[in-house]
Amino acid sequence: MDIIISNQDSRPIYEQVGEAVRCAIISGELREGDALPSIRGLAKDLRISVITTKRAFEELEREGFIVTVPGKGTFVSALNAEIVRERRLREIEDHLRTALRLGRSCGLTAGDVAGMVKEISEEDSV
Repeated sequence: MDIIISNQDSRPIYEQVGEAVRCAIISGELREGDALPSIRGLAKDLRISVITTKRAFEELEREGFIVTVPGKGTFVSALNAEIVRERRLREIEDHLRTALRLGRSCGLTAGDVAGMVKEISEEDSV
């Protein structure tokens, strides 16, 4: 699992770490029962604070993505993949609704916004 931290990203580092782990779990790169690196080890590898890594792990555990077993480590929890996927789809829908509202306030149509999404997608795939 590769975690890339960007100082140009507007999100805090702990959110970037959490999102990378979430995506790895949802995509199947990390599977139920897989061990995650220790908080200290991951912090050292990423060259970030242990506190930052701990916060990312705490949020992932609260969301049900990982479980910590005292004395043994942190592992990917047994998730219902469909529930996780549905949760992510709702997040995407919420963001799209916000984009549509913002677009409409600027005089754009839904088609204009869809065109922007297509352009961004093409730019990101290069």
